[in-house]
Amino acid sequence: MTATAVFLAGMTTMGFIVAAIFFMSFWRRTRDGLFMTFGIAFFLLAINQGAIALSGGPRDEQLFAYALRIVAFGLLISAIMGKNIGGGGSGSRGN
Repeated sequence: MTATAVFLAGMTTMGFIVAAIFFMSFWRRTRDGLFMTFGIAFFLLAINQGAIALSGGPRDEQLFAYALRIVAFGLLISAIMGKNIGGGGSGSRGN
């Protein structure tokens, strides 16, 4: 990987970590499971991006990268669906 690609991969990893900390701080204030799940998912994406950058770039044989992404996006989808279907949303509906 070129120096620019490594720098951008590091910045992306840092962005995922900042997003994870952001959602964890909201979870600490509200104790809403949606924020905890989002924080975990973004932390998994940070691990994924960092591991790819440290291993020298994406290659086809890096199955772990795809597995971490699937788990992270599955967590995001399940958290959103659980919040919408489970009625855990805030605000009043149809009062």
